[in-house]
Amino acid sequence: MTEYSWHTPDPVTQPEFYRDIPAKRLIAWVVDTIVTIGFCLLILPLTGFLGVFVFPALFLTVGFAYRVITIARGSATWGMRLTAIEFRRMDGQPFDLSMAFLHTLGYSVSMAFVVLQVVSVVLMMTTDRAQGLTDHVLGTVAINRKARS
Repeated sequence: MTEYSWHTPDPVTQPEFYRDIPAKRLIAWVVDTIVTIGFCLLILPLTGFLGVFVFPALFLTVGFAYRVITIARGSATWGMRLTAIEFRRMDGQPFDLSMAFLHTLGYSVSMAFVVLQVVSVVLMMTTDRAQGLTDHVLGTVAINRKARS
């Protein structure tokens, strides 16, 4: 366990904040992948369809920008908002632009290496706060959003 002074909900006394987080993150990832593909398909005509030859690079670039922008604006991607989860820093505050960039960079690096992605998934499934590898490194957490009244 990391030696943080957490100000996020305690997983023992407030487990509802961490309930179903791994499953919700998976659903959010699928939604975000579909959204990213959609953006790429919208961009293709603007490249004179030459983007088809570099589609993997286009997908990675668009996906990176999408994640940074959406996470910086609301501490969650559109997929995460759909599943009612959001990121928080260890002090309980939502992400700002720099934390959104760092988290997306960590996510991208872990997606590039199968071993890192497997470690991240295992950590999400086995830790009290359902944190992935990038979350552990940055001291962040994904939690269920509070119901807004």
